[in-house]
Amino acid sequence: MGVHGYLSLFVCFFGIPTNVINITVLTRKHMQTPINFILTSMAVFDILTMCSYVPFALHFYCQFPSGYISEEKNSYGWMMFLIFHVNFSATAHTISIWLGVSMAIFRYRHIHSPAKGSLTRMRRLIRARLVVFVIIIASVILMIPNYMSNKLVKYQNTTMFILRDLELGTPHVRAVVMMNLMLYSSLAKIFPCILMIIYGSMLLKTVNRRLLAVSRKVKRGVFSNKPRDTSKTTIMLLTVIVLFLLTEFPQGILIILSVVLKGFFDNVYIPLGDAMDILALINNAVNFILYCSMSGEFRRTLKKLFCTFRRRKSKNVIIDFQRERTQSTWLSLK
Repeated sequence: MGVHGYLSLFVCFFGIPTNVINITVLTRKHMQTPINFILTSMAVFDILTMCSYVPFALHFYCQFPSGYISEEKNSYGWMMFLIFHVNFSATAHTISIWLGVSMAIFRYRHIHSPAKGSLTRMRRLIRARLVVFVIIIASVILMIPNYMSNKLVKYQNTTMFILRDLELGTPHVRAVVMMNLMLYSSLAKIFPCILMIIYGSMLLKTVNRRLLAVSRKVKRGVFSNKPRDTSKTTIMLLTVIVLFLLTEFPQGILIILSVVLKGFFDNVYIPLGDAMDILALINNAVNFILYCSMSGEFRRTLKKLFCTFRRRKSKNVIIDFQRERTQSTWLSLK
């Protein structure tokens, strides 16, 4: 697919700056909550993933065709970068999906917890930071078999290099490859998606129950904006969860089929690789649109930051103009 590289670059060039904006907004003092800290961590790993994908797409799709082999494209340095990109992006995706699981759990526990106050908020924030740290360490450990599976071999005794064939679906598949794919598909794809479905369903049930309660209060003439705002936040997080499920769950199923079915990896999984990459990149880049469209607090904070930036810029322009005018007056007098 010749357009894949350019489409990937477009998504990355949109997603990287918008995720920087996400981090800037979500790290404001009044925005520091456990959920926002998890969303900030997701934005960080989304940026890192897309930063890795930019040189990958430029070299392996834009500069050279995807199925083309040459000394420039398949040099040792670029193929080592390819291995780094494969391992790094897989690790980042694993961290992101488990961050999505933790986000669903934290949101569900927050809605059903009666405890309030600044002390409770601080404890939850510390707990969220600890969970994010554990997820990062556990994901790196989980991906160790993946780091060991990808190796370079010379192409037909030349100075060109290619990735070693995994030999999936054959009796010759290596044990470390088999262990890697089973662990990756189950613990990094399917199991976290199942947890997201469970907690997402419970959150959706809670939203429906609260909206029903609000409608009953409206009928009685009692109005309250807080339940509606809470429901909007939950719906926004549910949308993030759905995007994870659309991109990660099918890939987990395809990986398992690649292990058990002969020829499935080469004939089905590889041709679908570009489409799965685009879906994952879109998932990395689309959160800014979700936050702006579904979170009033995010929009207000973003607007305030933008206005503050414009005032500072205008003030600097005025100062520079006054300095230049003073300097020109002094020179004319001199």
